[in-house]
Amino acid sequence: MTKPNPLNPHGYELILASGSPRRQAFLQELGLPFRIKKFEVAENFPNQLKGAEIATYITTQKAAPFRADIKANQLVITADTIVWHQGKYLGKPENKEEAREMLNNLSDATHEVITAVGLLQKEDWEVFTEITKVTFNALSAHEIESYIDSGAPMDKAGAYGIQDRIGTLGISKISGSYTNVVGLPMAQFFDKLVNKLSQPYQ
Repeated sequence: MTKPNPLNPHGYELILASGSPRRQAFLQELGLPFRIKKFEVAENFPNQLKGAEIATYITTQKAAPFRADIKANQLVITADTIVWHQGKYLGKPENKEEAREMLNNLSDATHEVITAVGLLQKEDWEVFTEITKVTFNALSAHEIESYIDSGAPMDKAGAYGIQDRIGTLGISKISGSYTNVVGLPMAQFFDKLVNKLSQPYQ
């Protein structure tokens, strides 16, 4: 007989609705088994939304396809990370030119990284957001071009990964959660998740 996990005493099936290897690695570190299932969802949003409203909207959209068939013993995790800078949304760049523009805008400036996380159960939906302020030093044209040529910016909001060389060498200050910038605010997420897992099925 399998010994129950103390963090998941009721044996919920965890489903991560994300293809992000960084989010998958974070969940693996918790020691809670999960499986990956995601639907292709267009990351579009109404023009009037700003900052955290955008991340919340997209995260909610990612959960929508699960609502019809979710079972009482399942918990679905969705998330979306955006960069908000000078009143503008920066998602994943569509091409090298867009990546270059984003990085030049972030250079020698402070921006916000906003992650929204959704926890969906059959009878419950909760979404929360976390905001981290990140300051870049002035980035040289050579640093930006080398990073773009590596291909690394293309799957990351704001065209950079804090764990990449450009983040390690280029970021001078962080105010808030580091893991939030990577893609999942782990301290906040862990508290919310454990609380959900402690509740019996509804």
